[in-house]
Amino acid sequence: MKILLLVTSFNSVTQAIHTKLIDSNHIVSVCFAIEEKQTLKEIEEFDPDLILCPFLKSYISSIIYDRYPVFIFHPGPRGDRGPNSLEHALKSHTKKWGLVVFQANKEYDGGNIYAQESFDVRNTYKASIYRKEIVRASLNALDTLLENIKNDNFVEQILNPIHKKLTKEDKTINWTIDTTQEIIEKVNLCDSFPGLLDDILDLPCYLYGVHKEEKLKGKPKEILAKRDGAICLGTVDAALWISHLKEPNGFKLPSTYVLKEKLKGIKEERLPLIFDKSYKTFYELSVDKKDNVTYLHFNFHNGAMNTAQCIRLKYAIEYIKTQCDVLVLMGGEDFFSNGIHLNILEDSKKQGEDGWANINAMNDVVHAILYASEVVTIASFCANAGAGGFFMGLACDYVVGKEGIVLNPHYKTLGLSGSEYHTYSLAKRVRKDVADKLLNDCLPISITEGKNMGIVNEVFSHNKYLESLHSFAISKYDEEFLWDKEEFLEENTQMIEVLKEEELKIMHSEFWDKESKFHNLRYEFVNKISPLQTPSRLRIEMIKDYKNA
Repeated sequence: MKILLLVTSFNSVTQAIHTKLIDSNHIVSVCFAIEEKQTLKEIEEFDPDLILCPFLKSYISSIIYDRYPVFIFHPGPRGDRGPNSLEHALKSHTKKWGLVVFQANKEYDGGNIYAQESFDVRNTYKASIYRKEIVRASLNALDTLLENIKNDNFVEQILNPIHKKLTKEDKTINWTIDTTQEIIEKVNLCDSFPGLLDDILDLPCYLYGVHKEEKLKGKPKEILAKRDGAICLGTVDAALWISHLKEPNGFKLPSTYVLKEKLKGIKEERLPLIFDKSYKTFYELSVDKKDNVTYLHFNFHNGAMNTAQCIRLKYAIEYIKTQCDVLVLMGGEDFFSNGIHLNILEDSKKQGEDGWANINAMNDVVHAILYASEVVTIASFCANAGAGGFFMGLACDYVVGKEGIVLNPHYKTLGLSGSEYHTYSLAKRVRKDVADKLLNDCLPISITEGKNMGIVNEVFSHNKYLESLHSFAISKYDEEFLWDKEEFLEENTQMIEVLKEEELKIMHSEFWDKESKFHNLRYEFVNKISPLQTPSRLRIEMIKDYKNA
C-alpha cells in the first residue's frame, strides 16, 4: 500500500512506524502538518491509500478524512479522550494504561477503534513511557490495524467526556509541604515536555531529570551539592537531584550550566567512577556483573555525551576491561547514545573549540572500545541509537539489539560528516555503496533491517532480551578469537588511525568555520525551530530501497 504518515514531527513513534512499514514493503512517505495549504498539497501529490497519524498534535481537516481513510494513534485506552493522556495516567497512579488506533471523524477522539494495546505503567517520567511502552504498543497495534482495516473489523469508541486539563496546582511544587516523592511525581508528570516550571535561586526555569537522594539532607529548596551537571536540593523529608533546567524561551541544559556563577561555593559531591548503586542518588555510570560478563550502563540524558562524560566513560571502559572476559555496552535507559552534546555546544562561547574537544573525546571512547584486545566487546542496542552514538556501538566486536529499536546511522542532517572511526567500522560490515546510502540518505532503519544488512549480529525479542543477551555474551568468549583480534589490531593500527585522521580533517572546518552549515542546523535543532515544509529526505521521491542495494 501507499501509506502516508501525517505527523507533527519525525519523533520516536513515527520513526518506529516508518521503519516497520518500510520493512513490510509498503510505499511510505511523510508529511509534516505545518499549515493546511501545504499539508493538502503534499497529500494530494502522494495520493495515499491510507493515512496514519502516529504523532499529530493538530486537528485534521475534514477535507482530509472525507477523502482518505485516516487513523490516529492515541496514547490512552478505549474511552480515554483528550490531550495529555500520559499525564493523566501518571497522575492517577494507574497500574495499567493503553493505546488505541481510531479512525478520524468529526467526533473528537471519537472514531471507531481498529486496534488497541495495553501495558503496565512503570514508575518513571512521562517521556520514558512514551519512548518505550507507547512505541512498543504502537508497533504491536500496527499489524492488528492493517488486518482490521482490510476486514473492516472495529469496536466503537466509548464516548466518555474529554478529560480535563491538569491544573496549575498539579504542576506546581510547594517546597514547604510537598514530600520528596510528591515532588518527583510532579516533575515526572511534565518531563520532557513542557517541563515543570519553578524558580531556582530566583531564576525561573523548567525542571527535568529528577532523582531521589538518600544520604544528603537540608532545608527545603536549599542547594546542597552539585554533581556532573546536576544539583541536589533539600526537601521537607530528604533531598533530590535535578539534572537539567531550561529557562523560558531557552533550551535544556545541565543544571549547573544554567545556574553558572549562582552556584559559587556549592560543593561538588563526587562518586566513584563506577557507582555501586548501594543507595539512591544521581549517577550516570554503573555496572552489573554476571558470570564472566560485565554490563556497563552509561545513562546520559537524551543520549547526548559531553566532553567530560566521554572522558569518564573512556576511563570506565579502560578499567572494566581488566576485570572481565566480556564487556557489554548497555547505553542508557531511553537511548543507547546519540553522540556529541549539541545543546552544550550551542550554549558555548567557544563553539569551535568545545565542539572539537567533544568529537575528539568521543573518538577516545571509541578508541578504548576498538583496541580492547583483552576482552570480547558487545554493543547492546536495547534503546535507540543515532549519529556518533550508533557508530560508537559499531566499534564493538559484536552488535545486538532489541526488536523494535530504531537506528539512525548518519550525521548529515546536522551538517556533519562524522568521525567515531565510522569509515572503518561501517566498512567492516557493509559494502561501500550501502554505507554511502546510509550516510547520505539520512533515514532511520529498524534493528531488524540492520541485521539483514549485516550491521547487527543478532536481534532478540523484547520479552526475553536480557536472558538472550547474556546467553549470547557467554557464548562469544573465545581465547582464540581474542588472540586473532590482538594480532589483527597490531597489524592494522596504522590503517585504522589514518582513516580516523581523515575523518577529522574533514570535520575540522565543520566545527571551526563560522560559516559551516553545522552551526545553523545545530541552532535550529536545539531551539526546535519548525521547518516550513516536510524535509525532502522523508518524502517518497527521496526514499531509497536499501534491500536491493
